[in-house]
Amino acid sequence: MAMKLLLIAMVVAMLAFIGAIGEETEMKKLEVKLDFSQVPVDNTCQGKDISPKITLEGLNATSLVIIVDDADAPSGAFTHWIIWNIPPLEEVPEGIPRVPALTSPIKGSQGLNGFGRVGYMGPCPPPGRPHRYNFRVYALDTMLDLQPGSSRQALERAMQGHIVQQGEAMATYGR
Repeated sequence: MAMKLLLIAMVVAMLAFIGAIGEETEMKKLEVKLDFSQVPVDNTCQGKDISPKITLEGLNATSLVIIVDDADAPSGAFTHWIIWNIPPLEEVPEGIPRVPALTSPIKGSQGLNGFGRVGYMGPCPPPGRPHRYNFRVYALDTMLDLQPGSSRQALERAMQGHIVQQGEAMATYGR
């Protein structure tokens, strides 16, 4: 009888521990925030075409990856920006230069977008209904060994097994 009670107590303790781990994981959610729900003209091909500010909350990682794409592009998801090896920051500033290896205003590496160029190139949908733009941020447990100027496919392969948090925000834009 004492052995059964001990076994029951151990199972209850283990379940409580597993529940606590689940709650801790829930608390470490990565929140991605934009200052807009419709992409401002300055962040599009009709304006200055500069990258927007992205704010993060709940970050616990070694590095960040950002992937921005158009979910409604006629040819399927269209990549507007890939950037990786960003040190953990609460804010990625607006206006990141279009160079493969960044040293200022933040450190990081950028790759090829759907236009075949390096860096951010903003929304530029055909006239018609607004498109949805996904701003996905991945928090990784490592810096990636990936050359600046790489493709999205190479980036996604390099990220496998290293994502510890992720979050996204969505905004629309139409012409």
